Amino acid sequence: MTAVFLEGRRLLHVIGADAESFLQNLITTDLSALGTDDAKPGALLTPQGKILFDFMIWRDGSGFVLETDAEQQEGLLKRLTMYRLRAAVELSVDEVEGVTVSWGDDASEGREDSRFAKAGIRLLRRVGQHGADAEALYEALRIECGVALSGADFALSDAFPHDVLMDFNGGLSFRKGCYVGQEVVSRMQHRGTARRRVVIVSGENALPVAGTEISAGGKPIGTLGSVVGNHGLAIVRIDRAGEAMAAETPILIGDVKASLALPAWSGLAFPASADEATA
Repeated sequence: MTAVFLEGRRLLHVIGADAESFLQNLITTDLSALGTDDAKPGALLTPQGKILFDFMIWRDGSGFVLETDAEQQEGLLKRLTMYRLRAAVELSVDEVEGVTVSWGDDASEGREDSRFAKAGIRLLRRVGQHGADAEALYEALRIECGVALSGADFALSDAFPHDVLMDFNGGLSFRKGCYVGQEVVSRMQHRGTARRRVVIVSGENALPVAGTEISAGGKPIGTLGSVVGNHGLAIVRIDRAGEAMAAETPILIGDVKASLALPAWSGLAFPASADEATA
């Protein structure tokens, strides 16, 4: 078993008689489909449909735990408090800092992360420190599975849920009622207008630093995110990437030649032409 302590993660508790309805009307995750042993991704969007805060969410007794990045904790708490109004809900910060992620044959405690489950990996999330393996192991697994992380792979308030595959990983519902930003993401879904997607990057040599522009034929198609050696994640325009691949135009990250692959679990493919991209 591999167990990695992520010390930069923080926890918020949402409890009370109205906890589920309160969150169900705000966030992207469908809580009616959230099992007691599940951990699913979620987001609180801007009215324009972009990710304002992102997190993992799971049930805890009659309430919920939201696991987010330390830099988002205070802002997320303030935003939820603003929306609370007269709802019978209590919001609080957990004093425990950090979360342990574990995977492998002996992993047995924690909530199963639906993002990795899509890629065939049983990864469990558990509050507190219960392992000491190198964080680079988790980063490599995250890249291999195509799991994007805010701050590392995309900036908050700059990405739609579709950009980071939330329409495939269990974090974005199109069946439940309205929530903040729902109209925009539903329109993207029904019109098929999502063009930016997370891809897995493989370089012929070691990849440059995060933030380096990805180009094809001298035109930008995306930006590099997380990097471990020759491999990384990026959010790219898959229509432009598909056209370049069909024309055998080299894809460059800085001066490093690279190949791009959409995560197999997404079922997505690169469109080979502009016509196919709008089909």
